[in-house]
Amino acid sequence: MQLDETDRRILKVLQRRGRISNAELAEQVNLSASACHRRVQRLEADGFIRDYVALLNPKKIGLPTTVFVEITLSTQADEVLEAFEAAVSRIPDVLECHLMAGTADYILKIVAEDTEDFARIHRQYLTRLPGVAQMQSSFALRTVFKTTALPV
Repeated sequence: MQLDETDRRILKVLQRRGRISNAELAEQVNLSASACHRRVQRLEADGFIRDYVALLNPKKIGLPTTVFVEITLSTQADEVLEAFEAAVSRIPDVLECHLMAGTADYILKIVAEDTEDFARIHRQYLTRLPGVAQMQSSFALRTVFKTTALPV
């Protein structure tokens, strides 16, 4: 399915205001409520809209520290990659894990209360990940810009 300009307008609005009513959405994208509802249902069914979520403020829930961890594995054999990915997906503090091209094999995005909490995460989880040859952690000092909205 190809996205037309109306679909793109719907997706732009929903990415920023996921709780908007269908009537408000229809008004913003210049459609009738029923036509808008059908389009949103189609975008959901076709997988363009994956989920609706609440984005939490990490500072308010006590997780203001963001750490990016570069991981290099001892080998890139399929079984090592699979074991690593299975293990890292079970760590509750890891928000993202990306298989990379370049110097690191993976980059993890981790949230923590503070440096002591990250030290706990490191001891309890990261040091036990299978196949890890090298690990380098970088602490974010401040988030300059962050969005979940994709450019559509």
